[in-house]
Amino acid sequence: MNIETKRNIGAKSALFGASLIWGSSFLIVKTSMDVMDPHVLLGLRFMTGCLLLVIIFYKKLKALNMDYLKKGAIIGICLFLGYSLQTIGITGTTPGKNAFLTAIYCVIVPFLYWIVDKHKPDIYNYTAAIISIVGIGLVSLNGAFKIEYGDAFTLAGGIFFAAHMVAVAKYSKDKEPVLITILQFFYAAVFSWIIAFLFEDMPKSINMETINGLLYLSVFATMIALLLQNIGQKYTKPAPASIILSLEAVFGVLFSVIFYKEEITPKLLLGFFLIFVAIIISETKLYFLKKDRKSLELILEESNKY
Repeated sequence: MNIETKRNIGAKSALFGASLIWGSSFLIVKTSMDVMDPHVLLGLRFMTGCLLLVIIFYKKLKALNMDYLKKGAIIGICLFLGYSLQTIGITGTTPGKNAFLTAIYCVIVPFLYWIVDKHKPDIYNYTAAIISIVGIGLVSLNGAFKIEYGDAFTLAGGIFFAAHMVAVAKYSKDKEPVLITILQFFYAAVFSWIIAFLFEDMPKSINMETINGLLYLSVFATMIALLLQNIGQKYTKPAPASIILSLEAVFGVLFSVIFYKEEITPKLLLGFFLIFVAIIISETKLYFLKKDRKSLELILEESNKY
């Protein structure tokens, strides 16, 4: 086995690890809501992640300037709103549904990118959007054709996760990735604590299970998973990387079924399947069905823009 093959396997393993960690995090967040309110959890999570990065990469802080602070604020606000709505949403839905409805951001990104960069979505993006709407209906609509509040908040969170990805693409160019990450964690922590102090109660007691869960979210689901993603995407082409990362939603359901005892009905399963298909179409443009090498290269180039 040559070096390139080993590196390729290592990169895909890193992406797989990131997906597995993020998939498991939905269950941890759901169980943590029994002990603390959403923004208290987010404040602790992002504050811990930010401090750890500052301790490790403190030498990079000397490059901070006003431009970093402004652009970091825009990215951080989008990140905060995405996690805020997602975490509120999980209080009114299951971890599995929360995972798949959040993942819809993959389909939304090209349309938001169109507004910012005038790069028009293609037929794959439109097809994915239509399929995802059907999938969302199957997952979210109840017998009275109403969406439960938890699912509605989760979908709104997905929109802001898409906005976060577009903001990163637009404002992090020529910027130090570690500094941008530190800043967005910092702003997300600040806004989380503001909401927590204004509208939520501080937990009266925290058991060891909750502390372990918080450490898992802060260290593994925030810092280590992001590191694994960065390493994996550096040595993996965009389309296969997107497929592996989209497994986050699948792992979210698996953990929810095994540990949260979430019941998966045929209607829910079909909805999950359609959303997953929509994500694959939007992210890969079905590159694996293309036989023409030149077309494949153009598709990968287009995928890399998002």
